[in-house]
Amino acid sequence: MSIEKRISELKISLPTAPVPAGNYLPARQNGNLLFLSGAICRVDDAMTHTGKVGIDRDIAYGQAAARICALNLLAVARTHLGSLDSVEAVLQLNGFVNAVPSFPDSPAVINGASDALVEILGDAGCHTRAALAVTGLPLNSTVELQAVLQVRT
Repeated sequence: MSIEKRISELKISLPTAPVPAGNYLPARQNGNLLFLSGAICRVDDAMTHTGKVGIDRDIAYGQAAARICALNLLAVARTHLGSLDSVEAVLQLNGFVNAVPSFPDSPAVINGASDALVEILGDAGCHTRAALAVTGLPLNSTVELQAVLQVRT
């Protein structure tokens, strides 16, 4: 089944691809590799999830934030490629969680993104990853993600 058809069947609406907030590209392709810049919890110029996990936000809130970031990454990929049907695999996902110092549950938070990618892309959504706690993210976003995709050329 095509990825675009699967998104439709799952009744998932991808947000509009976010516009870069600085002097960088949202996506850069080299051969069959598509590198996606960091995506935060911003939809239609509004932050959807802010704050630190471990103080004012819990793991479930962080997982929802990670899902929004994953949808933003897919929106950027769709804009760059024209269709997500060109995606062969998510090779790597790097997740950053805005959290208190020594926060031990970053992997649990980033599972929100990993689960979304597998839900939408199936086996192509399985990936390697890093999940890190950091003490701050742009616009106080709860999560930021970046990814590398393998695409058809």
